[in-house]
Amino acid sequence: MTAAMTATAQRAEFRAAGTDLSERRRSGVSRGPLIDLSATPDTIGVTWAADGAATIGALTSIAAIGADPRIAAAYPGIAAAASGLATPQVRHLATLGGNLAQRSRCWYFRDPHIACLRKGGSDCPARTGNHLYSVAFDLGPCVAPHPSTMAAALLAYDARIITSQRPGISIGELLGDGSNATSDHALAPDEMIRGVELSAPLPGERALYKRAISRSHAEWPLVEVCARAVVTSDTFQFIRLTAGGVAPVPLRLAACETALQGKAANATAIAEAARLARSGANPLPMTGYKLDLLEGVVRDVLERLLEKVG
Repeated sequence: MTAAMTATAQRAEFRAAGTDLSERRRSGVSRGPLIDLSATPDTIGVTWAADGAATIGALTSIAAIGADPRIAAAYPGIAAAASGLATPQVRHLATLGGNLAQRSRCWYFRDPHIACLRKGGSDCPARTGNHLYSVAFDLGPCVAPHPSTMAAALLAYDARIITSQRPGISIGELLGDGSNATSDHALAPDEMIRGVELSAPLPGERALYKRAISRSHAEWPLVEVCARAVVTSDTFQFIRLTAGGVAPVPLRLAACETALQGKAANATAIAEAARLARSGANPLPMTGYKLDLLEGVVRDVLERLLEKVG
């Protein structure tokens, strides 16, 4: 996948594997010059600190992340998200940095003949058009959900992003709050992602990732959830829930977290918390179904997490 340097098609774009960029250039959405990226020791692979914290290079392939046993042990939500997205062929080429900085999957954005907000237009045609796969949390002018599965998982781990211009920004700073309709991220035109920093895992933590899709394979998620938890004495001592596919940026499900933090780890508490996944939602006329999916996926992933802890 490729990080677009700007929203304008005539400016240069970074190209790593190019899995997203190639599609955009075939359609005519992207037509500008390219800057090819080559892997360097600090942009590929995983380095580990003495405390167990990891730094993943931005040009590390998604497949390598999903297949790394040490990542799976320390950050199982990230490994599962990497293993679940796209197809094996795409995962072996696509990079972590490209997945984070890829462009919107909205079919209006992908149509070279439509000038939507992300391409300098004056409105969002999906809002009044076909928005079946759009947001259920309407946070800004653009109603396309954020396309990055890895961003949703990294948000659950409070990841920090190393760029060519900044030594470390939060994943939230990279993605923004969903109100910027002209860009998919907060990177400057000549700024590239170089790596992702993760804190050491918490003692005893478990994590799971799950997505709801409309086909069995190779489908973009309608809803995806990453959950982390520490359960001791049958109580949620730590809980983190993030969701993708439902808003212009991945979301922390804060109401669910508050309902579970310090509470009994049982099916009743989980069911009550899952209902709160809808908190703050304002779906479009065609996207209310995503809230049912979100509640169901949150409940399922937490119940499965308890099974792992048990």
